[in-house]
Amino acid sequence: MSAPLTPPPPPHERSARDVWQPPSDGRTAATTPHADGTGHAEDPRHGRWYEQDGPGMKAEIREAAVTAVAVALGGVLLGVLWWWLAPRVPYVGDVVGDNWVVYLKDSEGEQGIGVDGTFSLLALGFGAVSALAVFLVRRRGGVPLVVALAVGGLLGSVLAWRLGVWLSPASDVIAQARSAGKGVPFDAPLTLSAKGALLAWPFAALALHLGLTGLFGPRDPEEFPAAAYGVPGE
Repeated sequence: MSAPLTPPPPPHERSARDVWQPPSDGRTAATTPHADGTGHAEDPRHGRWYEQDGPGMKAEIREAAVTAVAVALGGVLLGVLWWWLAPRVPYVGDVVGDNWVVYLKDSEGEQGIGVDGTFSLLALGFGAVSALAVFLVRRRGGVPLVVALAVGGLLGSVLAWRLGVWLSPASDVIAQARSAGKGVPFDAPLTLSAKGALLAWPFAALALHLGLTGLFGPRDPEEFPAAAYGVPGE
């Protein structure tokens, strides 16, 4: 009696034990380090690899501190430009009885508004330049860097304001009137009447940096098939 013939299995059929299984040691991701310190994380449940990059928090804080100091030091140049470009406000001294009085030579003049406007326009320009420079140096951005840009811009504005006042004529206008003589005009010290102008630099810097990051900044990490790195697929 002859035994029934059983057809052999197909040559290309793979048994269940030959199928690649993800490691089951409880880890959710394995990282392959790169030479530059970044890596790719593997999700064993999906057989995907995710790019991991970016410096640590300590490095970001150090970069943010350096950025804040560098931006704030720009206030020195802003203060000098404000003192040089701002319109002069002419005062005139007079003697009433035994006392000196000082008043504006042109009571309807707009030099005072021009002083505030000059500072605001210069601050907006410095904000744009600082935002562009920070973005070009470090495109990745980050919360510490944005905070440093705002703090540095505010400190730079305050430094520019105080430096411009220090470079301008002395604040003792009575002494200046006596030195110039009765009826002789002299320049008043610089004053920033609109203190809101101090926010022009940080506002412009944050707005432009946000726009540059949104348009040209790096995107979210992308998924890469595991097969691209020589790992069997699902």
